[in-house]
Amino acid sequence: MQLTEEQLKKFNHDGFLIIKNFAPKELCDKILEKAKEHLEKKQAPIESEQEYMNLNENKITVRRLRQVFNREEIFKEWMTYKEIRPMLKQVLGDTPVLTLAHHNSIMTKMPFESTRTFWHQDRRYWNFENDNLVSVWLALGDEYLENGLLEFIPKTHKMDFSKDRFDEASNFLDEHEENKKLIEERVHQNLEKGDIVLFHCQTLHHASKNKTEKPKISFVYTVKAQSNKPIKGTRSDFEEIVLD
Repeated sequence: MQLTEEQLKKFNHDGFLIIKNFAPKELCDKILEKAKEHLEKKQAPIESEQEYMNLNENKITVRRLRQVFNREEIFKEWMTYKEIRPMLKQVLGDTPVLTLAHHNSIMTKMPFESTRTFWHQDRRYWNFENDNLVSVWLALGDEYLENGLLEFIPKTHKMDFSKDRFDEASNFLDEHEENKKLIEERVHQNLEKGDIVLFHCQTLHHASKNKTEKPKISFVYTVKAQSNKPIKGTRSDFEEIVLD
């Protein structure tokens, strides 16, 4: 499957693109079943809500399952899904390469216990020669504002920001006067099982806490252009898989 000219133009303009009903429902259900097993066991490696919020608590609420590529064959199947490769090649302008160091994750928003995800650019996590990286977000169920839907600020992947607009953790500051105006331009679109979102690593995004009674569980992984090399000696200098 390839993106239409209009879809590719929209991605390049906005820094993200939503594709409805892309992944087969059966595949999503299989992923979700295995994800719930790992979440129930709190199977390491994980990131907790307490870790994300720097809370000194004994309680552990899973925020994400890390390094999922080698956990289950069904996870690997989705991350190497052949039907998506032509689209990834279009948005990257190069052969897509899975970078297993980052965003190789099952993401959660647990009911009542989840925390907000602050506005940020994913580029803060990575050390590559340039910013030609794109994440693939898969909805495994309904996603909407009340349970922690992603919101984006269009065109921010092409903007340069001074360091004072971010905190020490590279979160985009809500109370900064210039930021406030930009945040007013945020947009969202509800997602359903099988919908995917492609978004550039510099596109600002955030998500609220889950205020419903059911968990929200999603899958995210990242690809880079083959020509975009990791900086040697950094944590980005890790296992890669070429999706040719």
